[in-house]
Amino acid sequence: MSEVVVPAAWVADRRDEVVLVDVRDAWEFDGIGHLPGAVNVPFDSFRAGEHAAADEGGETGMLPGGEVFADLMGEAGIGREDRIVAYDDHHGVFAARLLVTAELYGHDPATLHLLDGDFSAWQRERETASETTDVEPATYEVADPAEIETPLVDADTVAAAADDPDAVLVDTREEWEYEEGHIPGAVRLDWRELVDDDTRGLKPRGEMEEILESRGVTPEKRVVLYCNTARRISHTYTVLRHLGYSNLQFYEGSLTEWEAEGRPLETGS
Repeated sequence: MSEVVVPAAWVADRRDEVVLVDVRDAWEFDGIGHLPGAVNVPFDSFRAGEHAAADEGGETGMLPGGEVFADLMGEAGIGREDRIVAYDDHHGVFAARLLVTAELYGHDPATLHLLDGDFSAWQRERETASETTDVEPATYEVADPAEIETPLVDADTVAAAADDPDAVLVDTREEWEYEEGHIPGAVRLDWRELVDDDTRGLKPRGEMEEILESRGVTPEKRVVLYCNTARRISHTYTVLRHLGYSNLQFYEGSLTEWEAEGRPLETGS
């Protein structure tokens, strides 16, 4: 059974074995409450500002930079060997971005988990806390994404995927965004289509597999993912890992980079 996306009961049984990371804003973490024992690493803190990565060391897309990420994680008491469970209050899309960022900087993906559901779902049935979690600073070592094996791919690889019968290029944005302009050959799969609005977690496996198959996104294909700024694909990437997809590629630059390079777009459905 996959432990990429994990239910609340799994987390509750392993509270002493995992680091719970809440990626909501600090005022939400402090003012509304959080999972007991969680530490706070707000989403905006591990996202580069627009064009910042390119200007400050050449890293791709919205990655914050290795030193920035190492400092954030270390200040939160997180080490590279820790088993992390991340959550937010938006069906996991922001939390998934933390997990992907950690993977791209060398954290073992086998120790990275997304809470199935979010804070609101947890709060319905389980206790929350308001007190600040005591943290002992740690040293978090990062690797250079360019020097390790990661799912990152460049624009040329993305362009070639549309003509490869063994690959499928997936746009995870909303329908109106896709119709306004998408990378030629891409199929649309809004990341929210895999989420259940009632449970705030994932839809049942069978439903997700049916949706994916209807778009041609099947496990035997090489799946190349993009959105606008690599946030939404982080969730889809995590879900596909959970479903056992093994050949996944992640276009960190996404449509922001694609358009900046003057590459072509298709419009309509």
